Amino acid sequence: MAYSGLTGFIHSLEKNNQLVRIKTFIDPVLEITDITDRVTKNGGKALLFENTGTGFPVLINAFGSDERMAMAIGRRDLGEVGGELEHILKNVTENKETCFEKLLTLPIILRLAGFLPSRLKKKGKCQQVIHMTPDLGIFPVLKCWPYDGGRFITLPMVHTVHPETGKTNVGMYRMQILDKKTTAIHWQRHKTGAVHFEAWKKTDKKMPVSVALGGDPVYAYSATAPLPEGINEYILAGFLRKKKVSLVRCLTNELYVPDDADIIIEGYVDPAEEPAWEGPFGDHTGFYSLADWYPKFHVTCITHSKNAVYPATIVGVPPQEDAWLAKATEKIFLAPVKMTIQPEIEDLHMPEAGVAHNLVIVKIKKSYPGQGMKVINALFGAGQMMFTKYLVVVSGEVNIRNYYELLVNVFANVDFAKDLVFSNGPLDVLDHSSDVSSFGGKAGVDATIKNVEELAGRANVRPDCKQDIPDDFFDREIIKDINLSLFNDGIPILIITVNSSEDADAIDKVKDMLKNKDQTGIFRLILIVDHTIDPHDLFNVVWQVLGNSDPQRDHEFISRSSVFIDGTIKVYRKGGFPRRWPNVVCSGSETITSVDKKWDLLGLGPLIHSPSIKYLELCRKGTDEIIVEKP
Repeated sequence: MAYSGLTGFIHSLEKNNQLVRIKTFIDPVLEITDITDRVTKNGGKALLFENTGTGFPVLINAFGSDERMAMAIGRRDLGEVGGELEHILKNVTENKETCFEKLLTLPIILRLAGFLPSRLKKKGKCQQVIHMTPDLGIFPVLKCWPYDGGRFITLPMVHTVHPETGKTNVGMYRMQILDKKTTAIHWQRHKTGAVHFEAWKKTDKKMPVSVALGGDPVYAYSATAPLPEGINEYILAGFLRKKKVSLVRCLTNELYVPDDADIIIEGYVDPAEEPAWEGPFGDHTGFYSLADWYPKFHVTCITHSKNAVYPATIVGVPPQEDAWLAKATEKIFLAPVKMTIQPEIEDLHMPEAGVAHNLVIVKIKKSYPGQGMKVINALFGAGQMMFTKYLVVVSGEVNIRNYYELLVNVFANVDFAKDLVFSNGPLDVLDHSSDVSSFGGKAGVDATIKNVEELAGRANVRPDCKQDIPDDFFDREIIKDINLSLFNDGIPILIITVNSSEDADAIDKVKDMLKNKDQTGIFRLILIVDHTIDPHDLFNVVWQVLGNSDPQRDHEFISRSSVFIDGTIKVYRKGGFPRRWPNVVCSGSETITSVDKKWDLLGLGPLIHSPSIKYLELCRKGTDEIIVEKP
């Protein structure tokens, strides 16, 4: 199903009881974020803020459920897309021996060709209202979190073109408002927009850039999808919604944008111009991404439809709306990964606590020794999988989305001395835990069922988790809190908290204690986090460990079969940390109080307390700073 602008999608959401209209004035500065954070983390509906102090309502949390995500891409179920794509790929890629067999694939190829975007010669719906004297202040652009560097456009579809090849790209790169006609544009060094920018530097010309907001929601998904460079995002959008995308030419540059977009912001980036200081920004990692230099985008024209809606999203401590975008990618792109990279892959999952790149679970159909390691090595170099920090490969009858079942399977099949592989490689620019930006350690875990050839010399991987742990096993002067619940359920994991800000030697003391007392590997995996984390809150423990650790630097073998991973803040260790360490993202107390007072007017039911109340406790040195420095 194709939608005509966000208005069409809003009508569909409302028809399916998936939308709440909020008529009370809510400030786009901080308040919309706190309300959305409460609703998203509690499985709530899409929100349409109709009174924003501007002429534009704000639609947010539009993708925040499986049902809405499927609606956004025009399908009843996300699974049907993956099956359809697999069928097409099989028919197109398999060897055809006869002319007749080759002819049978022709309708499929022609069907794909039918989704190529078309270019209209008239003005589009997105150009019904034209502002040749542009002012970004007409839009309800959000300031999401208290220590963001300013207001940010968070769902921009940024259109660029390569000056030599003419290939276009649509990417999702946040944009910080600098003034009424200028933004910073955050395309990271690994992104196609940045590749185009580097190419434009060699031309001594200004780089045309146009930004689309809204339109059919499938456009926004397609802009985030992990497509190979050079593949037009609007082909994917057309395939998903079963209708080609109609494009119109911009008024002040030669780029083409969707006819039915709600808002178009036209302009250019001058490669010869000094960059802008962009950020900080409360990011999808759950931490602030720190300020850095990024190109300036100069606005030459703004157009929009008469009934335009301003789309937005927020990111921060997971889960947020982007978790459902990741789920869609898992299902839609499993078939291409299987057929073009690793045919043995049966399933792939990115847990929410891993914020996309920090943890990926892969299930394979195993048929020969070493296959698990082969998949690990291949995936660490495949497309956006190159940013993955922790990669776990399993096989057999296991549901990789049932975490208890998954852990049982992992510990039944892993000898850490043999089945771990560590390496260095590229990381997401937003990763704060590595010693240098964009580059750091990785860990692969081969948790597949082992073949006969792989069994020689392996340690017993089934320790007794039923034994009692003596009261004096742990030094309570060093260890602040302990979680043995997983261990007591038969999973040999120990979770410990320490206060490294008070004792810089706390980590080493815990390691020494465990080496002396757990020589037989009772605890196969020991996770250590800061004392501000509740060790019984497993989601937050995993999120913190994955976010705060460099797999290669922060692991240590306590015994042959036991691994220790340090998931604490690193600035408190001896010698400090070579980079600035960001704080956790959360709303401030004033915003929380303001939203609490307005809650009964919102039509959202009983009061939902702000998730930030819990996360305020994780912010070190108070909440008036975003950077943690060594005392």
